[in-house]
Amino acid sequence: MRSRTMALDMKPGCERCETDLPHESEAFICSYECTFCPDCTREMANTCPNCGGELVSRPRRGPKTAVA
Repeated sequence: MRSRTMALDMKPGCERCETDLPHESEAFICSYECTFCPDCTREMANTCPNCGGELVSRPRRGPKTAVA
């Protein structure tokens, strides 16, 4: 069986308050990749207002660096 790798759509800001969320910052996503900041996530009780799904911690990336 062949596995497929799919990249997350790492959105740059909170969909509710529009706070910037660089890739290395803490953010929360649902299974549809809706993205929210920690404060909005707490206010929404970890529930996505778009799909009703659970909001979980988005994986963090390090800052983008030049590839040699």
